[in-house]
Amino acid sequence: MDDSKPTPGTAAWYAQVVEEVIEPERRIIDPHHHLWSGKRYPDYLLEDLWRDTESGHKIEKTVFIECSAGYRKTGPEHLKSVGETEFVAELAAQSASASPGKAKIAGIVGHADLTQGGALDEVLEAHEAAGDGLFRGIRHAGAHHLHPEEAFIPGNYPAGLFLDKAFQAGVRLLGRRGYTYESWHYHFQIRDFYELAKAAPETTIILDHFGTPLGTKSFRNQREAIFQQWRADIAALAECPNVYAKLGGLAMPDTGFGWHEAAQPATSDELVAAQKRYYLHTIECFGVNRCMFESNFPVDKLSISYAVLWNAFKKMVPDFSEAEKQAVFYGTASKVYQL
Repeated sequence: MDDSKPTPGTAAWYAQVVEEVIEPERRIIDPHHHLWSGKRYPDYLLEDLWRDTESGHKIEKTVFIECSAGYRKTGPEHLKSVGETEFVAELAAQSASASPGKAKIAGIVGHADLTQGGALDEVLEAHEAAGDGLFRGIRHAGAHHLHPEEAFIPGNYPAGLFLDKAFQAGVRLLGRRGYTYESWHYHFQIRDFYELAKAAPETTIILDHFGTPLGTKSFRNQREAIFQQWRADIAALAECPNVYAKLGGLAMPDTGFGWHEAAQPATSDELVAAQKRYYLHTIECFGVNRCMFESNFPVDKLSISYAVLWNAFKKMVPDFSEAEKQAVFYGTASKVYQL
């Protein structure tokens, strides 16, 4: 990259791509973002979230998704993740008391080890108490990268986690208690995820980031073959009526589109041209009432700004009816997370 160009991720880099906001009055729930401090990336806290959600689109509510932030440093190991729910609940209370027009953190998805058996009830009760009415479910990711040393964000969870009987029992317990389950994992794990969904039919299960079709290093020259297998696996997964799909996350570096290293961030037209087929195929398979657009910020912020990303989402579905748009931008997320 030309050293005279702005550094990716800086304000000057984002300033190179500024677009007029499309349909600024459309009500939106962003059902997938993170908040953190002290990680390998810059801090992303409430003011940072607001800076993005106030960039032109009408983001009314958001859902925080676990990212190992704010864990308790002391106490029983199995309860340390409850610290994240405590951390976010405090920020959510601040968002609830903010002036009109600011996005409200309306749901919290925490983390628990779903293989821990009898202790899981205690952990869920602790999350519920800490969440101040906002706790909605658990993400125990299953991402197992075949070559973690290659990954920008490596998934180091055990192989075969979705097929583990103890794990499946934990997912079923979430359903009995009225909580959701979701996962971040890779494209070659979608078939195992299907088996998990079949094993826990009473639990609302959410697929994050299209199952993350990989596109870097060992996977760089396999995009078309991966897409065809992914396409078939998504169609099969959609046959499980308890599974919902989040539409987003393909701007993560490991998907291989390369904008995080480019001279400028992605434009909405560039993102649509590169990725529209993933979005439309998933919507075709699941239907609008089981799909919801997600920002996955600030991870996808490595490639694109918030305002431009939501422009791209709106450009994905220009011919959808008003009812269909309302579902994918607001209604499905509201239903799934009881917002």
